[in-house]
Amino acid sequence: MEHTFKQQLTAFEHACRKAELRLTPQRLEIFRELAKATDHPSAETLHQRLVKGMPTLSLDTVYRTLGTFASHGLIHKVQTVESQARFEVAQLLHHHLICRDCKEIIDFHWQFMDEAALPEEVHSWGRIERKNVVVYGTCHKCLK
Repeated sequence: MEHTFKQQLTAFEHACRKAELRLTPQRLEIFRELAKATDHPSAETLHQRLVKGMPTLSLDTVYRTLGTFASHGLIHKVQTVESQARFEVAQLLHHHLICRDCKEIIDFHWQFMDEAALPEEVHSWGRIERKNVVVYGTCHKCLK
């Protein structure tokens, strides 16, 4: 796990330099916290976690930083039906299960979908950059 985290951090730093993004302490800490997270946190959740160690960090800085990271492909915004955006570090191709009740997001891999060709009419739309599946339902914890 630690080796992967170090690789993610090194790749992030390289991508920032390539995109001419300054590596500020705030940006590094926001990325580190997001890279460690397994719960696809919102900007508000990240802010709550980070402000303990960085009391001057504003929620606006977290929002702007996440937006910058997403626009440069450094992180992904997870599409949900809730109004609050959720985020994850860009990593291996995967899909998401989202519980409609507790809002928990779980990653899963689906090789068949990853390898499946898109319908021809989709290709005439333009350039496809990424495809993923989001499955909504109710998790076992909420069914009880």
